[in-house]
Amino acid sequence: MKNFIDKLKKLNSKGNYSIYLVLIALFIVSWMANENFATWGNLSNISRQIAVGTILAFGQTILIISGMLDLSSGSVLALAGVLSVSVYTMTQSLALSFIVGIAVAVFCNILNGLMVTKFKTPPFIATLAMMAMARGAALMYTKGQNIYQIGDYVVFGQGSWFGIPNPIWFLVITLAITWYLLKHTVFGRSIYAIGGNEEASNASGINVNKVKMKAYIINGIFVGLAGIIFMSRVNGGLPNGAIGFEFKSLTAAVIGGTSFTGGVGTASGTLAGAFIVGFLDNIMVLIGVDSYLQQIVRGAIIALAVIYDISIKTKRKRTKLIKAK
Repeated sequence: MKNFIDKLKKLNSKGNYSIYLVLIALFIVSWMANENFATWGNLSNISRQIAVGTILAFGQTILIISGMLDLSSGSVLALAGVLSVSVYTMTQSLALSFIVGIAVAVFCNILNGLMVTKFKTPPFIATLAMMAMARGAALMYTKGQNIYQIGDYVVFGQGSWFGIPNPIWFLVITLAITWYLLKHTVFGRSIYAIGGNEEASNASGINVNKVKMKAYIINGIFVGLAGIIFMSRVNGGLPNGAIGFEFKSLTAAVIGGTSFTGGVGTASGTLAGAFIVGFLDNIMVLIGVDSYLQQIVRGAIIALAVIYDISIKTKRKRTKLIKAK
């Protein structure tokens, strides 16, 4: 089993640095297009803006590498966030509200994991169902009303430490956790193996269902954290907040090189993908691109990223067949 996992890990460690070259090129072009782009204030603002989506993207990366995904993250984020805010308004305890936000998201992802592993529901269907249920639960709990006057709760998303905004700190922490899990743990090697070939992984002695459950639990922790930061940033509990964030996170992961076919992806690549999207959104605003055109551009980027991923996979298969002959 160890040899099988190590071979897959070695395969996935062969870096494709083109994503970082694209990021650098986009930075330079954006800087040339508008001199305000490269200011510290604007770059800090971009980092704060992408923090929530990128934290979600790290969870998506882990899931996609293992052959799964999460379409419910935006809705679960909203449910976890509004319950966290509600607990704070009732108790004035930041610690308790933080724990509640994480716990709610983890619970929802445990349900996702059970549907996928125990009832063999395709991840797309399981998380699509959770997307509807979580959003409905958030709206039902708040009766469709926003929660305001959240006091010191805003510290999670609007505070700073050593002059660096807290969302950026949380982003760095989740990046480090994701990188460590993928690079230096048995769990990380296992999800690469499962995404590469689930049947072979099972035959090699990997407890596939257990690894998948762990992946969803970790995703739940990240979603809960993202919910807390999001509600803190917008200064309220919004049951209709974060609509479409699951697609933002998927975009960052896919652009960053995480393959929808499973078995390929890195934390640093996802971060680069998130900054590419963030840079692009920011420069389009700075140069006055129409908001509808911005949506078209985002959609085109996703399509191109998936087409590129498929083409690379096809070339690799052809190369293997030629070598085999």
